[in-house]
Amino acid sequence: MNITKIVFLLLSIVIVSCNEMSDKQAEDSANKDEAIRRYNIEMQKKQKKTSENPCDTLALKEYILNKDSVGTYLVEFDRTFTYNVPKSAVIYYLDKKAKKQYIFAVIAKSKVGERFIEPKNVIGYESSFINLDSTKLGTAFFYLALYRCDQDSTFNQIWESKVPIHGGFNRMTLKTWKPKKIMYVELNYEAGIISGHRNYNFFLVNGIEKKPHLMETYVGLVHKRTLSIVNDDKYPDYWEYRFWEDSLSIRIRDSIPFYWDTTKNLYVTKINRNWFRKY
Repeated sequence: MNITKIVFLLLSIVIVSCNEMSDKQAEDSANKDEAIRRYNIEMQKKQKKTSENPCDTLALKEYILNKDSVGTYLVEFDRTFTYNVPKSAVIYYLDKKAKKQYIFAVIAKSKVGERFIEPKNVIGYESSFINLDSTKLGTAFFYLALYRCDQDSTFNQIWESKVPIHGGFNRMTLKTWKPKKIMYVELNYEAGIISGHRNYNFFLVNGIEKKPHLMETYVGLVHKRTLSIVNDDKYPDYWEYRFWEDSLSIRIRDSIPFYWDTTKNLYVTKINRNWFRKY
């Protein structure tokens, strides 16, 4: 056996060993993360008062831990003040006509192959810069999820819809689009890069149990998009603004109406047929 083959064999052994160590480390990390979360849930169960709602937030955390992939977390609202007790990003909605209890929740999933995220690292203003370099702290994929609390006091996930951002979560609000009387969920994210915020609005245009329609609005130093009605159908539209800026002032240059094209499943404008937006 010549020296080249020996070197190649040794390198192959080292690579295989490293891969096995990497897989073992990933498995250990997953097991440790799950053990810590289960311990925290058990401690919270012992500390909480008796709840009349068997599908409370603590039960939802346990359901997510049992049903979702490792590295998936129920997100918390950003703290208004330094010493506020963090609250989980959930909204309970009772459909009185159907007599069904629903729960809207924001969850974050860790990117496969990277370290698990820490939920506190994807919340608030500082984390809004994570889009510039998220690999060191792990990459978070956000989702708005809808759960139903069934009569046997168990959860059932109805749908989950991806939020196209990786950090900066602030709050969630249940609203109604008054012109069309359509309920929607607004997810507000801090956006330090544009010196403002982004709202990801999930419109329940086909009812609560159907996957929602996503439409983004935002306000920044030289960025602005506002909710509007352009073609008067059931889908929300918006105006997108452009600005002039110099050392003395910032002023609006023009505004462009975008509307939802149901044949293309895109936001388009009559101003220029080559301009389109996904949401």
